[in-house]
Amino acid sequence: MVTMSWQVEIDEHVCIGSGMCAALMPEVFVLDGAKARTLTSAVGADETVLDAADSCPAMAITVTEGGREIGPRP
Repeated sequence: MVTMSWQVEIDEHVCIGSGMCAALMPEVFVLDGAKARTLTSAVGADETVLDAADSCPAMAITVTEGGREIGPRP
């Protein structure tokens, strides 16, 4: 069985610290002062990670799979 792994990054220069990502997935995102950061860069394929990227008001979260950007979704 192949386990899908996604890479999650937050652009700290774009993040406004809204906390939407941390509220949706506290096991992946955390507010660190005025900015969010990831607790891990590799996560299992989970629709909620894409929801967090979609919900970011600053569009600071990028989710990739095998080098291909899959989030935020258009």
